[in-house]
Amino acid sequence: MSTKNKYQRIYDILDSHYGPQHWWPADSPFEVMVGAVLVQNTTWKNASAAISKLKEAGLMSPSAITKTSIDHLATLIISSGYFNIKAKRLMALCEWLCDQGDIEQLKLRALKILRKELLAVHGIGPETADDVLLYALDKPVFVIDAYTCRLFSRLGLIEHDETYEKLQQSFEQSLECNVELFNQYHALIVVHAKNICQKNPVCEKCCLQKDCLKWKNI
Repeated sequence: MSTKNKYQRIYDILDSHYGPQHWWPADSPFEVMVGAVLVQNTTWKNASAAISKLKEAGLMSPSAITKTSIDHLATLIISSGYFNIKAKRLMALCEWLCDQGDIEQLKLRALKILRKELLAVHGIGPETADDVLLYALDKPVFVIDAYTCRLFSRLGLIEHDETYEKLQQSFEQSLECNVELFNQYHALIVVHAKNICQKNPVCEKCCLQKDCLKWKNI
Protein backbone atom coordinates (compact mmCIF):
# COMPACT_ATOMS: atom_id res chain seq x y z
CA MET A 1 0.00 0.00 0.00
CA SER A 2 1.36 3.43 -0.93
CA THR A 3 2.04 6.04 1.74
CA LYS A 4 -0.76 8.14 0.25
CA ASN A 5 -3.23 5.31 0.67
CA LYS A 6 -2.00 4.65 4.21
CA TYR A 7 -2.83 8.22 5.28
CA GLN A 8 -6.32 7.80 3.84
CA ARG A 9 -6.71 4.37 5.46
CA ILE A 10 -5.86 5.77 8.91
CA TYR A 11 -8.42 8.52 8.40
CA ASP A 12 -11.12 6.05 7.32
CA ILE A 13 -10.55 3.85 10.37
CA LEU A 14 -10.59 6.76 12.83
CA ASP A 15 -13.59 8.38 11.15
CA SER A 16 -15.56 5.13 11.26
CA HIS A 17 -14.60 4.55 14.90
CA TYR A 18 -15.23 8.03 16.34
CA GLY A 19 -17.59 9.75 13.90
CA PRO A 20 -17.93 13.52 13.26
CA GLN A 21 -16.05 15.71 15.75
CA HIS A 22 -17.42 19.18 14.83
CA TRP A 23 -14.19 21.03 15.65
CA TRP A 24 -13.05 23.67 16.76
CA PRO A 25 -15.20 24.14 19.92
CA ALA A 26 -16.00 27.88 19.81
CA ASP A 27 -18.87 30.33 19.31
CA SER A 28 -17.13 32.41 16.64
CA PRO A 29 -14.05 32.51 14.39
CA PHE A 30 -12.49 35.08 16.71
CA GLU A 31 -12.96 32.79 19.69
CA VAL A 32 -11.12 30.11 17.72
CA MET A 33 -8.21 32.52 17.27
CA VAL A 34 -8.16 33.39 20.96
CA GLY A 35 -8.24 29.71 21.84
CA ALA A 36 -5.37 28.96 19.47
CA VAL A 37 -3.15 31.36 21.41
CA LEU A 38 -4.33 30.40 24.88
CA VAL A 39 -4.05 26.64 24.36
CA GLN A 40 -0.31 26.89 23.66
CA ASN A 41 1.55 24.64 26.13
CA THR A 42 -1.55 23.86 28.17
CA THR A 43 -4.77 21.83 28.12
CA TRP A 44 -7.96 22.88 26.41
CA LYS A 45 -9.66 22.88 29.84
CA ASN A 46 -7.29 25.61 31.07
CA ALA A 47 -7.61 27.62 27.85
CA SER A 48 -11.39 27.34 27.94
CA ALA A 49 -11.49 28.69 31.50
CA ALA A 50 -9.50 31.73 30.36
CA ILE A 51 -11.87 32.28 27.43
CA SER A 52 -14.80 32.26 29.84
CA LYS A 53 -13.12 35.00 31.88
CA LEU A 54 -12.63 37.09 28.74
CA LYS A 55 -16.29 36.67 27.85
CA GLU A 56 -17.39 37.69 31.34
CA ALA A 57 -15.26 40.82 31.01
CA GLY A 58 -16.76 41.66 27.62
CA LEU A 59 -13.44 41.14 25.86
CA MET A 60 -14.39 38.82 23.01
CA SER A 61 -13.54 41.05 20.07
CA PRO A 62 -10.22 42.33 18.70
CA SER A 63 -11.15 45.97 19.31
CA ALA A 64 -12.21 45.34 22.91
CA ILE A 65 -8.96 43.57 23.72
CA THR A 66 -6.78 46.27 22.12
CA LYS A 67 -8.52 48.87 24.30
CA THR A 68 -7.61 47.11 27.56
CA SER A 69 -4.23 46.94 29.25
CA ILE A 70 -1.78 44.06 28.99
CA ASP A 71 -1.80 43.74 32.78
CA HIS A 72 -5.59 43.46 32.95
CA LEU A 73 -5.62 41.01 30.07
CA ALA A 74 -3.02 38.86 31.82
CA THR A 75 -5.09 38.65 35.02
CA LEU A 76 -8.05 37.31 33.05
CA ILE A 77 -6.13 34.50 31.36
CA ILE A 78 -4.16 33.21 34.35
CA SER A 79 -5.68 29.74 34.02
CA SER A 80 -4.02 29.28 30.61
CA GLY A 81 -0.51 29.47 32.08
CA TYR A 82 2.34 31.71 30.89
CA PHE A 83 -0.31 34.42 31.11
CA ASN A 84 2.02 37.42 30.81
CA ILE A 85 3.54 35.99 27.64
CA LYS A 86 0.16 34.98 26.21
CA ALA A 87 -1.35 38.38 26.98
CA LYS A 88 1.29 39.99 24.77
CA ARG A 89 0.72 37.42 22.04
CA LEU A 90 -3.04 37.83 22.15
CA MET A 91 -2.71 41.61 22.06
CA ALA A 92 -0.39 41.39 19.04
CA LEU A 93 -2.85 39.14 17.21
CA CYS A 94 -5.75 41.49 17.98
CA GLU A 95 -3.79 44.51 16.80
CA TRP A 96 -3.06 42.68 13.55
CA LEU A 97 -6.72 41.75 13.15
CA CYS A 98 -7.84 45.33 13.72
CA ASP A 99 -5.49 46.44 10.95
CA GLN A 100 -6.90 43.86 8.52
CA GLY A 101 -10.62 44.66 8.64
CA ASP A 102 -13.23 42.08 9.59
CA ILE A 103 -12.73 38.31 9.61
CA GLU A 104 -15.00 37.72 6.61
CA GLN A 105 -12.67 39.91 4.55
CA LEU A 106 -9.69 37.90 5.75
CA LYS A 107 -11.33 34.70 4.51
CA LEU A 108 -11.25 36.10 0.96
CA ARG A 109 -7.48 36.52 0.97
CA ALA A 110 -4.93 34.05 -0.38
CA LEU A 111 -3.77 31.31 1.96
CA LYS A 112 -0.02 31.76 1.41
CA ILE A 113 -0.18 35.50 2.06
CA LEU A 114 -2.30 35.08 5.19
CA ARG A 115 0.02 32.42 6.58
CA LYS A 116 3.09 34.55 5.99
CA GLU A 117 1.48 37.53 7.73
CA LEU A 118 0.27 35.44 10.68
CA LEU A 119 3.75 34.01 11.20
CA ALA A 120 5.06 37.58 11.39
CA VAL A 121 2.74 38.34 14.34
CA HIS A 122 4.49 38.21 17.72
CA GLY A 123 4.14 34.77 19.32
CA ILE A 124 2.40 33.08 16.42
CA GLY A 125 4.23 29.93 15.31
CA PRO A 126 3.30 27.44 12.58
CA GLU A 127 0.84 25.37 14.64
CA THR A 128 -1.03 28.40 15.99
CA ALA A 129 -1.09 30.04 12.56
CA ASP A 130 -2.49 26.90 10.99
CA ASP A 131 -5.11 26.52 13.74
CA VAL A 132 -6.29 30.03 12.85
CA LEU A 133 -6.19 29.38 9.12
CA LEU A 134 -8.04 26.06 9.22
CA TYR A 135 -10.55 26.51 12.01
CA ALA A 136 -11.26 30.25 11.90
CA LEU A 137 -10.61 31.21 8.28
CA ASP A 138 -11.61 27.96 6.52
CA LYS A 139 -8.30 27.57 4.68
CA PRO A 140 -7.11 24.08 3.61
CA VAL A 141 -4.01 23.61 5.75
CA PHE A 142 -3.20 20.51 7.79
CA VAL A 143 -2.34 21.26 11.43
CA ILE A 144 0.63 19.38 12.87
CA ASP A 145 0.82 19.05 16.64
CA ALA A 146 2.38 16.80 19.28
CA TYR A 147 -0.52 14.35 19.03
CA THR A 148 0.03 13.97 15.28
CA CYS A 149 3.75 13.36 15.75
CA ARG A 150 3.18 10.78 18.48
CA LEU A 151 0.52 8.81 16.62
CA PHE A 152 2.09 8.77 13.18
CA SER A 153 5.59 8.00 14.43
CA ARG A 154 4.14 4.94 16.18
CA LEU A 155 2.42 4.02 12.94
CA GLY A 156 5.79 4.26 11.19
CA LEU A 157 4.67 6.93 8.75
CA ILE A 158 6.87 9.79 9.96
CA GLU A 159 10.26 10.30 11.57
CA HIS A 160 10.75 12.09 14.89
CA ASP A 161 13.20 14.63 13.47
CA GLU A 162 11.16 15.84 10.48
CA THR A 163 10.37 19.55 10.31
CA TYR A 164 6.87 20.95 10.77
CA GLU A 165 6.72 21.94 7.10
CA LYS A 166 7.83 18.51 5.88
CA LEU A 167 5.27 16.75 8.06
CA GLN A 168 2.54 19.08 6.89
CA GLN A 169 3.54 18.50 3.28
CA SER A 170 3.29 14.73 3.79
CA PHE A 171 -0.35 15.01 4.83
CA GLU A 172 -1.35 17.63 2.29
CA GLN A 173 0.19 15.71 -0.62
CA SER A 174 -1.43 12.44 0.48
CA LEU A 175 -4.97 13.74 0.94
CA GLU A 176 -7.57 15.63 -1.02
CA CYS A 177 -7.15 19.39 -0.45
CA ASN A 178 -10.35 19.87 1.53
CA VAL A 179 -11.07 22.03 4.58
CA GLU A 180 -13.65 19.65 6.03
CA LEU A 181 -11.36 16.66 5.61
CA PHE A 182 -8.37 18.40 7.23
CA ASN A 183 -10.61 19.64 10.05
CA GLN A 184 -12.08 16.22 10.80
CA TYR A 185 -8.76 14.38 10.43
CA HIS A 186 -6.92 16.60 12.89
CA ALA A 187 -9.82 16.40 15.34
CA LEU A 188 -9.81 12.60 15.09
CA ILE A 189 -6.06 12.51 15.74
CA VAL A 190 -6.52 14.62 18.87
CA VAL A 191 -9.36 12.54 20.31
CA HIS A 192 -7.52 9.28 19.59
CA ALA A 193 -4.22 10.49 21.03
CA LYS A 194 -5.89 11.86 24.15
CA ASN A 195 -7.89 8.72 24.88
CA ILE A 196 -5.90 5.82 23.43
CA CYS A 197 -2.52 6.71 21.92
CA GLN A 198 -1.35 8.48 25.06
CA LYS A 199 2.24 8.74 26.26
CA ASN A 200 1.51 5.40 27.91
CA PRO A 201 -0.76 3.99 25.20
CA VAL A 202 -3.83 1.83 25.76
CA CYS A 203 -2.91 -0.40 22.85
CA GLU A 204 -5.38 -3.19 23.59
CA LYS A 205 -8.27 -0.79 22.90
CA CYS A 206 -6.79 0.82 19.79
CA CYS A 207 -8.66 0.66 16.48
CA LEU A 208 -5.34 1.04 14.63
CA GLN A 209 -3.64 -2.08 15.98
CA LYS A 210 -3.17 -3.69 12.56
CA ASP A 211 -1.33 -0.60 11.28
CA CYS A 212 0.77 0.15 14.37
CA LEU A 213 4.45 -0.74 14.59
CA LYS A 214 4.44 -0.27 18.35
CA TRP A 215 1.62 -2.82 18.76
CA LYS A 216 3.41 -5.30 16.50
CA ASN A 217 6.53 -5.02 18.64
CA ILE A 218 4.76 -5.63 21.97
